[in-house]
Amino acid sequence: MYVYLNDRIVPAEDAVVSVFDHGFLYGDGIYETMRAYNGIVFMIDEHIKRLFRSASLIGLKIPYNSEKLKSSIYKTIQANNLENAYIRLTISRGCGSLGLDPDFCQKPSIVIIAKEQKDYPKSLYQKGLKVIIAKTRRNFKEAINPRIKSLNFLNNILAKLEAKEKNANEAIMLNVYGKLTEGTICNVFFYKDNVLFTPSVDCGILDGITRGIVIDIAKKQGIRVKEGKFTKTDIYSANEIFVTNTTMEVMPVSELDGNKYPAGEISKNLRKFYRQKVKEYIKNYRT
Repeated sequence: MYVYLNDRIVPAEDAVVSVFDHGFLYGDGIYETMRAYNGIVFMIDEHIKRLFRSASLIGLKIPYNSEKLKSSIYKTIQANNLENAYIRLTISRGCGSLGLDPDFCQKPSIVIIAKEQKDYPKSLYQKGLKVIIAKTRRNFKEAINPRIKSLNFLNNILAKLEAKEKNANEAIMLNVYGKLTEGTICNVFFYKDNVLFTPSVDCGILDGITRGIVIDIAKKQGIRVKEGKFTKTDIYSANEIFVTNTTMEVMPVSELDGNKYPAGEISKNLRKFYRQKVKEYIKNYRT
């Protein structure tokens, strides 16, 4: 495997950053995850735009422009001879002396990792995930802005540990007011009474790119979509539940806190239309 590290491609074993990097010491940095299909990075412009948004919200100046970042991503994919790839782009504040002051760091560290993206087992799309609602609460949005896709992931890791303890695939977190937010790595949807519900950004969620695409697809298919503030009771009484992110796309949930749900037609159809969107994007990107 080859990794992009600060303007050069290096073997994975040589892709190291200093122990004084503030991303390592303090979680001071941002990232994006992307997926390439047939050598084309899906929605790359949207991901890079969100990366720059995250950077601006933490006062981090990225030394590359959008085009340089795009070319660096593709160089990394090509260096690994990949067609279908999972890509993670990480930018930390960089190396500096001990202490929280961002001015201690003179130059950000830029790392791009690309590995083969293998599809999730078909059985998961047929049967769905086992999910819990975690006791760990989502970070208070006035403390850490959820629009920042940051390296501070301990909150999500604690929720993930809860899921693992209960032999579940994923955990959904509530906010401090007891309202649904998102999973540790995904956005959440549920369907009942002919309406597709999903927590609004006001609840303290990241505005996922896949989430936005699914909302748009649902509306075009004539499905009423409601973004709002919902409780555990609201989602427990759903007919269908599913989650979305870049790698899973649209994944049904079969069990939530012991309650059973079918992998129904809504999630199946939305995933089908999502895949069509991907194919159209790749076709248009090549021309």
